[in-house]
Amino acid sequence: MAKKIERFEDLIAWQKARALRLVVARLTREPQFRRDLSLADQMRRSARSIMADIAEGFDKYSRPEFHRFLGMAKGSCAELRSDLYTLLDDELISQAVFDRLYALCDEEVKVIAGLRSSLRVPEGAR
Repeated sequence: MAKKIERFEDLIAWQKARALRLVVARLTREPQFRRDLSLADQMRRSARSIMADIAEGFDKYSRPEFHRFLGMAKGSCAELRSDLYTLLDDELISQAVFDRLYALCDEEVKVIAGLRSSLRVPEGAR
């Protein structure tokens, strides 16, 4: 039997977002990020936003609101993926690091998309 989701911490989407945020935090503390502190800060904020939007949406206790906040979390993940290209282009990370982080972001987007799809609200119910 599936475990009942009672808190946002029970959500796989939030757990994966937390793990992603930790990877981003550790990466952006590395010395090469001193060359672009604003990008490092933006990446940390995007990663935190993914976690926060999932948590906030869950605690709204409204399917449409949770769906909307998951959309925002997905958008923050897209922003983070876009920043990865900047890091790669500016030679702040290797292709291998890019690939690893991109895969984590891509997995997060898929989990969020699946959760959003399970919350889809019929057109007339909005």
